[in-house]
Amino acid sequence: LSRYRLVILNDNTFEEKISFNLSRLNVFVFAGFSIIALIALTTVLIAFTPLREYIPGYSSTALKKKAYLLTHKADSLKVALEVNTKQLNSVRKMLTGDVFSADSLAISASTEVVQFEAIPTSIQDSLLRSNVEREDKYNLLEEEEVQKNFVLFPPVKGSISEGFHQDTKHFAVDVVVAVGTPIKSVADGRVIFAEWTIETGYVLIVDHGNQLLSVYKHNSAINKSQGDFVKTGEVISFSGSDGELSTGPHLHFELWSKGYPLDPTNFIAF
Repeated sequence: LSRYRLVILNDNTFEEKISFNLSRLNVFVFAGFSIIALIALTTVLIAFTPLREYIPGYSSTALKKKAYLLTHKADSLKVALEVNTKQLNSVRKMLTGDVFSADSLAISASTEVVQFEAIPTSIQDSLLRSNVEREDKYNLLEEEEVQKNFVLFPPVKGSISEGFHQDTKHFAVDVVVAVGTPIKSVADGRVIFAEWTIETGYVLIVDHGNQLLSVYKHNSAINKSQGDFVKTGEVISFSGSDGELSTGPHLHFELWSKGYPLDPTNFIAF
């Protein structure tokens, strides 16, 4: 507890500038409070400011955000994978004929039989059922009506350089047109293939329903993508002479029905 005086003097004139009355206890107390304040300030900087990113061992905010997004994406992919797996298993069972699993059969066998009460029918209800059955019996099916009224639109107008020859496996007609001629869809449908190939250039395949496909090859450009819906007469590509198998500017057009090739000239006037 002995008191001391700390005096700061001018080295040239020995003039007293400032002095402090100190003791060892005061020095220890001041040093202790300074250390505690320094520790508290460091803790605040590390806990509540981004400065902790510069300290080894602490991750950055961007890294945490990226990890959160990846975790969320992985969870979404897991859910999508489970849904796809269930759908794939259902399709596999349908293809193999195992529609009802053994577990479902066991469950249905163990369940009690529910007795349903017969609901009495009226004369008006019986007459209505009879009329509906008579109409359905003599009406055409919806698919038959669609096939009956199905008309194909010419994809392009021009002269045919090579026709449909099943013997030589040329399941198409080659229509001679200038490069850049618009190619149109023969009917409403959805594009199931739209890519560039080495042998036939840009190729488009359109599914028109009723198991009917139309194929357009040797295009110089396409303006439709896979999955796009097209209307009858809509421009889907432009003719060209692309591909190793091309012999000049023309459209290689094919028609397929139920997996079999058709002669397009039997249905379309080029």
